[in-house]
Amino acid sequence: MPVLPFEPDHQRVVYGTTIGILALNLPMPVIPGDVANASTFRFPVVYRVVEELVSDKADRSLSQHVVREARALERAGASAITANCGNMALYQQDVAAAVSVPVFLSSWMQVPFICSILPEGQKVGAIVPDSREDLGEILACAGIDETTPLVIAGMEDYSAFYSGIVELKGPRDTDAEEREVVAVARELVSSDPSIGAILLECSDLPPYAAAVQEAIRLPVFDYVTMINYVWSAVRRSWYQGTIY
Repeated sequence: MPVLPFEPDHQRVVYGTTIGILALNLPMPVIPGDVANASTFRFPVVYRVVEELVSDKADRSLSQHVVREARALERAGASAITANCGNMALYQQDVAAAVSVPVFLSSWMQVPFICSILPEGQKVGAIVPDSREDLGEILACAGIDETTPLVIAGMEDYSAFYSGIVELKGPRDTDAEEREVVAVARELVSSDPSIGAILLECSDLPPYAAAVQEAIRLPVFDYVTMINYVWSAVRRSWYQGTIY
């Protein structure tokens, strides 16, 4: 092991964390695959709940509170900072300006990348909790504009998912939620055959990504694909193998 200098102004008391996650203050049970379930990841993550964020409706007036917790994650040793709500794109610039580690708060940030790897003429299909919401400012903060080939479908007409995830009414029936998410994905793809990939925008959707892919046979992106990608960049591993 290398010699570790001890600096007088050193603030760290915990080590080994990689990804810091800013979490909404929405108490509910979450399953593996969900961003708010630490067992989703094969590497150490650390959470900070933004107590003031009691809704997934992002509000710029709350930016200072998000920044406060992001700075706490940086002090705790996080090598990069994400979140567990796509609407947190609204705070991306403020948080990025306040810390010195990479910041990627919203799953929406993957859309420009996905578009760049799809064949010409294909679109990204995004599944969100409620497609009736005005997402204009959120999308703009994630680098998405009216020229982006994006089709959005929502879960608002599906009772198990909407009551358990959006309205926070228990108990959750995750088998029913999976069937509903798959149904929306199938409907989305059948309604627009030019869709070449799916984004599961909500952080509660990744547990159903494999079922969605099995049903539609397309690339499926979500919060976890983004977090894994960034983690692989900030914590590179040595290669081992053979050349003979």
